[in-house]
Amino acid sequence: MKRIVRNTGLVLVILAISLVSGHHVHAKTIGVIMTGDVEFYNDIHKAFIDKIKEVVTTEKIDIIIQKPMPNSMAWINSARKLVAIGSDFIISYGSPTTLMAMREASGIPVLFAGVYSPESLNITGKNATGISSTVSIESTIHYLDGIRKISTLGVLFSKSEKDTILQAKEIKQLENKLGFKTVLIDVKNIVNRSKTKSVDAFLMTTSSACFRAIGDIVDIARQDNKATASLMGGCSDKGVILTVSPNPVEQGTELAKILKMVLGGSKPSDIPFKRPRQIDVVVNLKEAKALKLDIPAKMLGRATRVIE
Repeated sequence: MKRIVRNTGLVLVILAISLVSGHHVHAKTIGVIMTGDVEFYNDIHKAFIDKIKEVVTTEKIDIIIQKPMPNSMAWINSARKLVAIGSDFIISYGSPTTLMAMREASGIPVLFAGVYSPESLNITGKNATGISSTVSIESTIHYLDGIRKISTLGVLFSKSEKDTILQAKEIKQLENKLGFKTVLIDVKNIVNRSKTKSVDAFLMTTSSACFRAIGDIVDIARQDNKATASLMGGCSDKGVILTVSPNPVEQGTELAKILKMVLGGSKPSDIPFKRPRQIDVVVNLKEAKALKLDIPAKMLGRATRVIE
């Protein structure tokens, strides 16, 4: 059964998964928070649901999904709603929703995926565990520099998303080592184009606000012949030339395995968070050719997918 309720800035989806027969089994309620319609989170969630059906065979589960807009008040309201309805567990995709769920639902296990550097954001132990989405930023910049020599890099992030602030700082710290300068661009609903003129290339952090503004970002890159890269999956199909991110199927699959452990009685604080083993490198060769940018053969050889 699937029922969709729409509110301002929120999509609430109730999905019942009957995994056992009989009416005597008490259903577990799992609340899910994923920001907006971010493709990366949707792909993780699909893999999560597919794996649940395989590994959780002794429970009846009701899944309630909320898709708030990428802002603090929407995240707070979503977390509080899931607490109010009596969620037994909360699944969160991305750092902002995870941090808010941990704060608003301190007595409820929070299981996460798609979280960049959980240890740096203190998303460890306590009532939360899951799988991180950390990738090598330095390697991503090396890849991007191979597409277009970078003297000034535009870093697209959001001041509302702590993980993207962390990524922006990490990029800033690489300036002297890699020989480039950084222009930090805080993305809200649209991109401030006055800050984009001096940059040679764009690097999108894992910001959900950036994903919502991806059309604007790609449009600027096309107009000004700039290379683009992203640390969040699902961007290459929308015109970003290079995407380096964790494989969403692995993220969702491992999350389902962790849920099974918690359903079996394990405490989140006793389950160390997992690190991604499968990293996707996606190259949009079609977009690069349209901008007359060359993709090194070595990079194409390392790509897990090439869009032609």
